[in-house]
Amino acid sequence: MERTCPSDVSNRTCKERRHLKGRQRVRTEQHPYCCDVCNKNYRDTNSLKEHRRVHTGERPYRCNVCNKTFSVRSCLKIHQRVHSGERPYRCDLCNKTFSFGNYLKLHQRVHTGERPYRCDVCNKTFSVGNNLKQHQRVHTAERPYGCDVCNKTFKLLQYLKLHMRLHTGEHPYHCDVCNKTFKQQQHLKVHQRVHTGERPYRCDVCNKTFTQKSHLKVHQHVHARERSYCCDVCKKIFKSLYYLKIHQRVHTGERPYQCDACNNTFRDTYSLKKHACVHTGGSQYRCDVCNKTYKLLRDLNIHQRVHTAERPYCCDVCKKTFRRRGDLKIHLRVHTRERPYRCDVCSKTFSLKSVLKRHILAKSHVLQ
Repeated sequence: MERTCPSDVSNRTCKERRHLKGRQRVRTEQHPYCCDVCNKNYRDTNSLKEHRRVHTGERPYRCNVCNKTFSVRSCLKIHQRVHSGERPYRCDLCNKTFSFGNYLKLHQRVHTGERPYRCDVCNKTFSVGNNLKQHQRVHTAERPYGCDVCNKTFKLLQYLKLHMRLHTGEHPYHCDVCNKTFKQQQHLKVHQRVHTGERPYRCDVCNKTFTQKSHLKVHQHVHARERSYCCDVCKKIFKSLYYLKIHQRVHTGERPYQCDACNNTFRDTYSLKKHACVHTGGSQYRCDVCNKTYKLLRDLNIHQRVHTAERPYCCDVCKKTFRRRGDLKIHLRVHTRERPYRCDVCSKTFSLKSVLKRHILAKSHVLQ
């Protein structure tokens, strides 16, 4: 028999008396059930029971696909959308779909421009609260996640998890077509475009499409031969504002990145990372094929392409492929005829900095 809630509380109907009482507590903000561990209060016994699993570690709900466990049944139901592909939440503006309602709410800030979270140090704003927390570690230098194997520390837990795969050799992401495996899901996603033919990045000048955003950026240099960012001190030009800002520290003397071990300071994070190897024992990344070691992970990743024959960077003009992005960038100058290095003596230009250096040392200039 249905029961009607009192008019001063709610007009909803409840099928059972316990639901009626629960509704009344929502309206009156009663929380009569108390956790005997942390003294947190709850409106009903079920909520208290779920909360206690925080202390006991109990996770009674198991996914029958991947065996991941959860403390709350609703969390398991939401997780199962990962396997089913269900995306029930749709953006009214762009029709993009999401597995979770909160992801849709966060996405909608792309359209509204809302960035409600502000850093109280530099006033940078964020659309997601967690992004602000991560950003604040730039100012605090906090690196709370440590590797148990090599003691390297990380700002984010997901960075530590990715790093651990270097030690375990785990490649959890698997291509269903060619069986190639990957450490990161994003790498698998990009790789699958080889099979699907998907090219989601389009040049707004010539409509040429690309499988990776980085390839589009390289291609855009064909259209924008003149770099737009110029140093007002030495007139050196750069392709992005980011590189100009780093360069300007040569003139200002600013060195914002400090080594925690010896207090040496550096103009950019790459230089700091290279220096940190002095304290950590030098080369810490080892190739599992030839045992060659490297100070930086990215250098190891590039080296491993020697063994895998992977050449991920492709010239859009002549289809020549390269192991490193920098090699592709230099090669593109063959097609664009860009010669960014100029001799101060004779104004002759060169496509490579190394060729300019050899030219400067030429006998004709020494005699002048």
